[in-house]
Amino acid sequence: MKFGVIVFPGSNCDRDVAYVTRELLGSSTRMVWHQDTDISDLDVIIVPGGFSYGDYLRCGAIARFSNVMNSILDHGKQGKWVLGICNGFQILTEVGLLPGALVRNRDLHFICDRVPLKIERTDLPWTRHYTPQQVITLPIAHGEGRYYADPDTLKQLEDQQQILFRYCSATGAVNDSSNPNGSLNNIAGIVNSSGNVLGMMPHPERASDPILQATDGMALFQGLLDGVLVG
Repeated sequence: MKFGVIVFPGSNCDRDVAYVTRELLGSSTRMVWHQDTDISDLDVIIVPGGFSYGDYLRCGAIARFSNVMNSILDHGKQGKWVLGICNGFQILTEVGLLPGALVRNRDLHFICDRVPLKIERTDLPWTRHYTPQQVITLPIAHGEGRYYADPDTLKQLEDQQQILFRYCSATGAVNDSSNPNGSLNNIAGIVNSSGNVLGMMPHPERASDPILQATDGMALFQGLLDGVLVG
């Protein structure tokens, strides 16, 4: 299985993700410059966090026009795997691979913290190594991470179980006090209707190395690797 990590001007989590896939998972990994268009050799595309194009205009608004994005659109529409983390999630909503938008945090402050998340479903490779309703802890670092969508889109996400991660308390309570950025329905991560495209604001790659004494994110990458190979 081969991973591709997209590199935009302003990406700053691309090497973190590549370290996880290449060094910790032992998987072939290629850094893909945003002007490249041929990703046919790759199984999983990861759009990492950072500040693509300096977050000018709006987070992800310029990155959506990069040459590589048409190839990523085709990759996702073919049922292949795409993961967008933080700025990557913002880009995937901008380009239309995922519904909704990420807007300014409720308190208009940049948040850098470690937060609890509840796992909503475990029947997809992304979360197969977690248990239903498990509470994990992952880092967040964003200024525009509040998930927003119109009522019909929110209903569809709920009805079709497209929400994989919700912000919660340490005991698993999902409420306003456990919502760090004001995301509607405490949404921290969603998939498309086919389940092969995942966008999430928290950073699993920053909680994957045992040396950090934080490994809750590693199960996502390992579950994807195992699930795709088995599939």
